[in-house]
Amino acid sequence: MSTLPNCPSCGSEYTYEDGAMYVCPECAHEWSKDAAPAADDTLVVKDANGNLLADGDDVVVVKDLKVKGASQPLKVGTKVKGIRLVEGDHNIDCKIPGFGGMKLKSEFVKKA
Repeated sequence: MSTLPNCPSCGSEYTYEDGAMYVCPECAHEWSKDAAPAADDTLVVKDANGNLLADGDDVVVVKDLKVKGASQPLKVGTKVKGIRLVEGDHNIDCKIPGFGGMKLKSEFVKKA
């Protein structure tokens, strides 16, 4: 019995061969038999100075940011502890004292 690789898209074990391709019946993802296994899909996020950020890092806001629904802006120098990196335009998920949970763009913070 041959062992086929799991789907790199959804992780399904029900893949099958179709000519020179592997196919996943659950998500319809197709990939080449020659394709190297997907490298570690880690999220690369850099701060305003070009330093790499990671989950759990502390950052400092480098620009006054207007916050929708708040009467005051998020001030320069505000320290944000324990960030979490996420996909998307606003790629930092965090909780800021006095503002609550929000998402920030990495270009407006620097690593503390």
